[in-house]
Amino acid sequence: MPPEHFTPWKQYRGDPAIRGGLFEQCRARSAMDDQFNETFARIESLMCQHGVFHAKLHFSSSRATLWRYSDPCRYRVLLLDELLTAAPAHDCPPTGYPGDAIVPPQHIRPILEMFRTLRFSDEQFYLRSGSLNVINGLVGLNFSCDGSHYLPADEFLASPLARWFSK
Repeated sequence: MPPEHFTPWKQYRGDPAIRGGLFEQCRARSAMDDQFNETFARIESLMCQHGVFHAKLHFSSSRATLWRYSDPCRYRVLLLDELLTAAPAHDCPPTGYPGDAIVPPQHIRPILEMFRTLRFSDEQFYLRSGSLNVINGLVGLNFSCDGSHYLPADEFLASPLARWFSK
């Protein structure tokens, strides 16, 4: 019997019009693409030390959506410049890592690094946004073809890159 928090990998197909035009588009470099290291360091800090339990990075539009453990019903949308300033840490006072988190803190950075890999692995089929929820342990992915995937973080980390690009 799987654990209570177990969620199997799910895939949802998006807008057929977007999928139909996939090979007529290519990834455009964004400001977040140029500042991955700074972005990932900030997200990791906010998740490990400031009570953010869910973060969604919108790579194509260079913004982040954050949910705080202390106020889970209200999310914040930040442009890249706002994310990289001291303001988010000020709004999210220091706190311990959630005791009920399924994702261990040392897995946050490898998950974010895999987002970078999926963003740059192909010019037409690329990651547009990725999310991590450390409480329920889910990674969410939205690709340029408008396909979305949701899977447990440990399964995401164990997945070979070819999984995402096989026909």
